[in-house]
Amino acid sequence: MPPSIQVVVFTLDEQFYALKLAAVERVVRAMEVTRLPDAPTVILGILNVQGQIIPVVNLRRRFRLPEREIDLGDQIIIAHTKTRTVALVVDAVTQVSAIAEQDMVTGEEIAPGLVYVQGVAKLADDLILIHDLDLFLSTEEEKTLDEAMERRAADG
Repeated sequence: MPPSIQVVVFTLDEQFYALKLAAVERVVRAMEVTRLPDAPTVILGILNVQGQIIPVVNLRRRFRLPEREIDLGDQIIIAHTKTRTVALVVDAVTQVSAIAEQDMVTGEEIAPGLVYVQGVAKLADDLILIHDLDLFLSTEEEKTLDEAMERRAADG
């Protein structure tokens, strides 16, 4: 059996995206996001999930999609990078799938310098962009987010 990776597939504006299942902690229903002053522009705000304060990454802004308000039908993926837990607002989580590594093309093969895309795979009749969550925030964005989170914690 060829090696494969498990991914969580989700949609944004009818386009399919995926994250490695190992990075995903859980999926929850949409909830109100609290603004986080001085956070990087790619951060929508923060959520309190069972007492844990989690920054919300604005995928629409990161992927240059039209922005919109969070809808009650949206879902939030709670996932982790090497350094932190993050929340991602998506239109819908559609499935968990195994993708054979041989059926995946790396982002670098598609377009050199494609920053957030780890690979592209075909699933049924759709192309899925598989993202590397560890690359979602630049070093500068990580630093700015850390500072904003520390200020918020100090302010109580």
